[in-house]
Amino acid sequence: MNIPLLDLKGQFASIRDEVLEAIHRVVESQYFILGPEVEGLEREIAEYSNCRFAVGLSSGTDALLASLMALNIGAGDEVLTTAYSFFATAGTISRVGATPVFVDIDPVTFNIEPSRIEARISERTRAIIPVHLFGQMADMHAILGIAEKYKIPVIEDAAQAIGAELNGRRAGSMGVMGCLSFFPSKNLGGFGDGGMVTTNNEDLAGRIRQLRNHGFIEKYKAEVVGGNFRLDAIQAAVLRVKLRHLDRWTEARQRNAALYRQKLHHVEGPAEMQGRRHIYNQFVIRTPMRDAVYRHLKAEGIASEVYYPVPLHLQPCYSPLNYKNGQLPESERASQESLALPIYPELTAEMIERVSCAVNAAAVM
Repeated sequence: MNIPLLDLKGQFASIRDEVLEAIHRVVESQYFILGPEVEGLEREIAEYSNCRFAVGLSSGTDALLASLMALNIGAGDEVLTTAYSFFATAGTISRVGATPVFVDIDPVTFNIEPSRIEARISERTRAIIPVHLFGQMADMHAILGIAEKYKIPVIEDAAQAIGAELNGRRAGSMGVMGCLSFFPSKNLGGFGDGGMVTTNNEDLAGRIRQLRNHGFIEKYKAEVVGGNFRLDAIQAAVLRVKLRHLDRWTEARQRNAALYRQKLHHVEGPAEMQGRRHIYNQFVIRTPMRDAVYRHLKAEGIASEVYYPVPLHLQPCYSPLNYKNGQLPESERASQESLALPIYPELTAEMIERVSCAVNAAAVM
């Protein structure tokens, strides 16, 4: 039996009737863009994330983009972020005309290393975007301390971290804004693209609502140039169903992670830091034998995935920034050694045993 990296069919089977009822409700209403379902999801995500406001958007990428636009970040500005993340984190900075400034990571958590941030701040720095990678929050206390010293806003990229916590504070509730993704593979995934901005700032929430709808406050009257970043009602309805199950699914992921830790040898597992609630959007091991482990798992019918094979500072499109190999060594090492294993809630103990045995065997070949 093959073991996939993610089993969305298994998840859907367990909530099929609830989801189809929610979709039917939208179809009968014929209200497909924004509207009551989106407003309901916004209220529920705000409550879940311990924030005053949440604004639905068309994707996690657009959530990042709109957040930068809401802070009027543009040409000539710099935004500090991690060198090890999905491309959207950096790409949205470039999309508004600003320059991403990359900071190396903590090799234990894969998150941005706060002690390296201050040296990268310049008079042009307008924001810091830490990424809560793989489901564990970055060291926001240290990051916010630096940001406060220099009066720089912090936007949390929480695309992989809905429900993650740091000392009881939820992802997306500590910076000026947080950005969530509902891409289907996320712990809370829709039936297509979707995203959300969370904030405790009423003015910023209003600004995001304006930007997501072409800059309109009144219909057909654009006071600023926005975009079409609206969340559709079917996605919101599906997500409202899934949100009711999210904590149960997270607990299953945490149990699976604990079981992996008992069984895996010869590889480094993800560190769950004290005071954090890790939601395990991915379970990422690291080993110098990464490519051999990947090939062996594939031969055994076990799916795995490399996150991320090229760090952001070495992406071809950023060659004009003149970063060199060896400049951000921990990000580069992570790109060469990291491998994500199946962690989805529907995994059985027998499946975890099989994956673990295959990893252990390959890591010593």
